[in-house]
Amino acid sequence: MSHEITSEPGSVVSKPKSRLRKRTDEIADAIKLTMIQHGLEPGDRLPQEKELMAQYAASKGTVREALKSLEVQGLVRIRTGPGGGAFVERMSERRAMSLLGNYLFAKKVTIADIYALRKVLEPLVAVSAMRHIDDAGFRRLEDTIAIYDHEPNDAQERWDQRMAELDFHSVVAEYSDNALLAFQVRFLQRLLKDLAVCHDIYRQPQPVLRQRGIAFQRDLIDAMRAGDATKVNAIMAEHMALAEQQMLALEAEVANRFIEV
Repeated sequence: MSHEITSEPGSVVSKPKSRLRKRTDEIADAIKLTMIQHGLEPGDRLPQEKELMAQYAASKGTVREALKSLEVQGLVRIRTGPGGGAFVERMSERRAMSLLGNYLFAKKVTIADIYALRKVLEPLVAVSAMRHIDDAGFRRLEDTIAIYDHEPNDAQERWDQRMAELDFHSVVAEYSDNALLAFQVRFLQRLLKDLAVCHDIYRQPQPVLRQRGIAFQRDLIDAMRAGDATKVNAIMAEHMALAEQQMLALEAEVANRFIEV
């Protein structure tokens, strides 16, 4: 299929780029659908360019642009040289979160925004995880608590403890059987790690009142071991409400210090 038309001898008029872009997107979407339908795994090779050109009745340039689009999305990897071609790639969660974070970069995301979602999603993911977590998972949770169950010796340990407090919830999410829910929860935890105002809060030297939070987490572990979904939901909901209250209070304190300075 030609992507150029001639108007008069010696002149060439290109089709609008928007049409080429649309055709490229259609082919990229079709390739993604084929990857799913055929159960292709990371490392599997896609058909060669000529096969794709024939299959989609498209030019080499259009097929290459579609493959490049998929590479940018993190879904394929293109190798050049002998044995090269397009190979299925699996986007890492880190990269997916990075892309989503880029979307939110210019938007004003607040601590209150994050906790509005955490208060809803964290109890759900904890109940979901309860059905699948094993003894090794419970040991990981206990080991994580041990990182921050005491006062820090220096600024670095203080920072590590605050990160570990969020990691506790990441471990819980790992055992959820709902991939979408787990991803959303971990993304919110990442936002709390990356948000500039949270950095200011986590670096504050004043002691953090974390013992009540730890009590919630230990109660949560006990309820998960007992398989009590109602109790797990209630404990996590109360834990998130307390965490929001503390973070908003610390945010206000940091803002006041900035104004005073």
